[in-house]
Amino acid sequence: MRDAPVHSPSLAADDDIHDVIIIGGGINGCGIAMDAAGRGLKVLLCEQDDLASATSSRSSKLIHGGLRYLEFYQFRLVGKALAEREALLRNAPHIIWPMRFRLPHRPHLRPAWMIRLGLFLYDHLARRETLSGSRGLRFDQTSPLKPEIVRGFEYSDAWVDDARLVVLTARAAAQRGARILPRTACVDARRVDDLWQVTLEDRQSGQRRSYRSRALVNAGGPWAADLLESVIDTPIRRPLRLVKGSHIVVPRLHAGEESYILQNEDNRIVFVIPYEQNYSLIGTTDVDYQGDPAAAELSTEEGNYLLHVVNNHFRQQLTRRNILWSYAGVRALFDGEDGAAQAASRDYLLDVHAQHGHPPLLSVLGGKITTYRRLAEEATDQLCELLHSPARAWTREATLPGGDFRDQQTLLADLQKLYPWLPDATARRFTRSYGTLTHELLNGCRSMDDMGRHFGADLYAREVHYLIQTEWATTAQDVLWRRSKLGLHIRSSEAAVLQDFMDIRSKWRPT
Repeated sequence: MRDAPVHSPSLAADDDIHDVIIIGGGINGCGIAMDAAGRGLKVLLCEQDDLASATSSRSSKLIHGGLRYLEFYQFRLVGKALAEREALLRNAPHIIWPMRFRLPHRPHLRPAWMIRLGLFLYDHLARRETLSGSRGLRFDQTSPLKPEIVRGFEYSDAWVDDARLVVLTARAAAQRGARILPRTACVDARRVDDLWQVTLEDRQSGQRRSYRSRALVNAGGPWAADLLESVIDTPIRRPLRLVKGSHIVVPRLHAGEESYILQNEDNRIVFVIPYEQNYSLIGTTDVDYQGDPAAAELSTEEGNYLLHVVNNHFRQQLTRRNILWSYAGVRALFDGEDGAAQAASRDYLLDVHAQHGHPPLLSVLGGKITTYRRLAEEATDQLCELLHSPARAWTREATLPGGDFRDQQTLLADLQKLYPWLPDATARRFTRSYGTLTHELLNGCRSMDDMGRHFGADLYAREVHYLIQTEWATTAQDVLWRRSKLGLHIRSSEAAVLQDFMDIRSKWRPT
């Protein structure tokens, strides 16, 4: 038995009993919070840092079935992800949109007929409602690829602003009554009679508060095993494998809007994706990882590997001097430790501890961003059953905040008509970040003077106020790298001024 927790003098108790307390503010935790709150459950979610501060903002930013998973015969996972792709395109058209992918064919790859067969399966494992099917390609002298690459294929998937997906999902949860507590760590969770008693610590003030709940969800991602061992005191029944994926951002490699999927001689996949107008996003790697997931970063070997694969395919050659930014995320996969990291399953497992007479614990193991909504639905189904609170699943047709419009082109035209003083570049960014929430952000503005202080790039005080008040932003990092990607465009001195500004105004953050 573990020792009783040391209660600080500032520890207070919350007498309300929640139905569900969720630990982890990544996409899975926020997805469960949204679904459960929408079914009438009383929900509290805590996250030790900012929402989407780890794995969920460090992905390849794709909503995809995972073409490469067909190589490992993961047909169930691919079919499930492809079906979810269509739902997400409908529900979040401001932050998710279709993208075409080009697959160059080279001598070391499987025969062209076999790749075409794989693409046929990819087209038909789930119903396509909005996306075009695959086709063969011939590359000519206008191609950005090396001249010896003359043949390839093209297929459809989708792009997502991963961090905004998390934040908007959290906002949808809050709109349905969930309490969202970023920068709040769970420091102790124990069963007391038929309830969970959970101690949370505000990481800014150090204040601790005790809450009670009928069920507990461990959505800690790469910290899930640590939570079970050191906080929840529950044995790990399925070993987790931590795998790091790293990405680099370089100046734009090609002018087109399509992405490229490059298969190296070692059968690993690297994507080259148009990113933030002027850049290309290149990734990912798959390497086993040990250590603090928050400290993960691009290694020299990973950077050289990504550059090598791109230079083997593209006319334009890159060096390390071309790397403008990099990031790395750690995924917790429930596969065993045997085999290559890239072959480990990206499917998910919901591990339930539910002994008679004791409050249940549900741990989320594995998963990928494309299937988060279905994972959340299955998790909430199980929670409702365990809590004897039947309620119908509802999120498949649920539009995320700001997504209630027909298409981006029409919305952009409407914004330009309503706010003719807004620069076109800003209107386009708002369309792809906030959707119809732009009206909320710009409420009362009649000119650029009403936008307030300019911090550099495309960022003004009005938007910063909005993010503090409605999206839990408290630091410049929250605004520049998760609520937006303006960190690519802003100088470090400007970021410091922004942080000073936010330090004064962060008292307005939502609770």
